[in-house]
Amino acid sequence: MTRPAPTSPPPVTLSERVAEQLRRMITQGELSPGQRLSEQALSESLDISRNTLREVFRVLTKDGLLKHAPNRGVFVAVPSIASIIDIYRVRRLIECQALREAYPRHPAKARMRQAVESGLRHRAASDWLGVGTDNMAFHMGIVELADSERLNQLFAQVLAELRLAFGLLRDPEFLHAPYVDMNQKILELAEAGEFGKAATELNEYLVHSERLVLAAYARRIEAEGLNGI
Repeated sequence: MTRPAPTSPPPVTLSERVAEQLRRMITQGELSPGQRLSEQALSESLDISRNTLREVFRVLTKDGLLKHAPNRGVFVAVPSIASIIDIYRVRRLIECQALREAYPRHPAKARMRQAVESGLRHRAASDWLGVGTDNMAFHMGIVELADSERLNQLFAQVLAELRLAFGLLRDPEFLHAPYVDMNQKILELAEAGEFGKAATELNEYLVHSERLVLAAYARRIEAEGLNGI
C-alpha cells in the first residue's frame, strides 16, 4: 500500500499572526494588566486594518488576555484570584511532569541554560523587565522537554496570563530577583541528571511563587479596589 502524503499545516492568517505578536508582547511584559489599547494606534503601528485588529481582539478576548468594556474600549485583562490559582495548578501539572520525565540529552536544556545566563546578566544590570522575560523563556524550556507541540502551544497561553499576574506587583525586583538563583539551581540539577530532585525543587518554587503573587494581588485589590477591567 502507498502511504498517503503528509498534509501541510494550514497557512497562518494575518489575524493569527498579529494575535501571536500581541500575545508575545504580553508575555514579554510590554503590555500591562488594565492597560487600554488604542485601536487607531495599534492598527497604525502594526500596519493592519481596523477590521483585522478587531478580529485579533476577538481572539485574544476569547483567550482571556483582553477584555472589552462597553463604551470604554478594549483593555488588557486583569487576572482574577481564581485564574491565578488555576494558572499555578496547570503549571505544576505540566512543568513538574515534563522535568521529571525529561530525556537527559534533550536540546531544550540548552535553551534553559541560555535563559538562566541571560537572567543573571539582566539582574546584574537591574533590568527587571528583562529578568521577567528570561524567566518566561526558562519555564517554556522546561515544558519543551516534554516534546509536545500541543503542550507548547497551551503553555505559551499560560505564560501570557502569568505575565499579566506578575504585572500586578509594583516591585518587579522583589518578584523576580530570588527566582534567578532558583532557576539556576533547578537547571544545575537537570544538567546533573537529577530530574526527580529538580521536579521536587520546582514544585516548591511554584508554591512559593503562587503565594507571593496572590498576596500581592490581594494588597492591590485592597489599595485600589481593583476587581478586573
